[in-house]
Amino acid sequence: MTTEEAKKIRIADYLHSLGYSPVKQQGVNLWYKSPFREENEPSFKVNTEREQWFDFGLGKGGNIIALAAHLYATESVPYILKRIEEQTPHVRPVSFSFRRQSATEPSFQKLDIVQLSSPALLSYLQERGINTALAKRECREAHFTNNGKRYFAIAFPNISGGYEIRNRYFKGCIAPKEISHIRQSGEPRKACYVFEGFMDYLSFLTLRLESCPQFPDFDRQDYMVLNSVANVSKALYPLGSYERIHCFLDNDRAGMEALQQIRKEYDNTRHIRDASHIYSGCKDLNEYLQKRTETKKQAQSIKVKTPPNKPGGFRL
Repeated sequence: MTTEEAKKIRIADYLHSLGYSPVKQQGVNLWYKSPFREENEPSFKVNTEREQWFDFGLGKGGNIIALAAHLYATESVPYILKRIEEQTPHVRPVSFSFRRQSATEPSFQKLDIVQLSSPALLSYLQERGINTALAKRECREAHFTNNGKRYFAIAFPNISGGYEIRNRYFKGCIAPKEISHIRQSGEPRKACYVFEGFMDYLSFLTLRLESCPQFPDFDRQDYMVLNSVANVSKALYPLGSYERIHCFLDNDRAGMEALQQIRKEYDNTRHIRDASHIYSGCKDLNEYLQKRTETKKQAQSIKVKTPPNKPGGFRL
């Protein structure tokens, strides 16, 4: 993606892909609660004609490039463009655009949250190596209408009543955008495992179950899913209640920057572990799981085709 291509993306569409919806509209201006901090009244304005934003709390504004620079705390244009490119394709296939909606019209109409049971969604999870029984326990299924069309997707709840949603063709968020914090019942846990997205969280549970099917000990620690590295600042306060923080973040610049932000806050007072070495060579934990699953399938295929008790056999 080039700078000019990025500037053609509507700021409202980009914010929507990150889970932010306008609170009100005044003429050509959309007003949001700032994506940079918690607030009760909207102080973040987007001019839809000029495609410019301004945050009255910061006293700063600009185009979509400047917005992403603040969100990801970097001045590296190539990195900014990569992050915008990664985010925006997920909303384009289903035309989540404010051009076709009024400011008072919800982004997701006729929303129903039901038990996860769609064969298509379960098949998608299986393709990504996820144990579907675990997914049914942790996730729900969202049915909604957007621009007159009906959609369904996996829905993963956050702490503010919103949902991260995903299917085979897109991912997005039913606002409000927030972290997900899974706390165990009983005595407070001393450790928390941190993930960037819920697919990585489900991948961890799947891998743990495969390794220890009788005693997976899922409840030995709490879990936190950022649902975007832009949410890492929201995670810092709740993470302060743990003695040990294990980070399963992406093996990319954004993941490393999120890890450094956590370390900067707590390195002197908490034990912080970078667990990304477990899936070294892979982008994230889910990619590691998918490769591991494919390797197992290939090994099983070889075992079936060539019995080990015959000449040329191979004992696994």
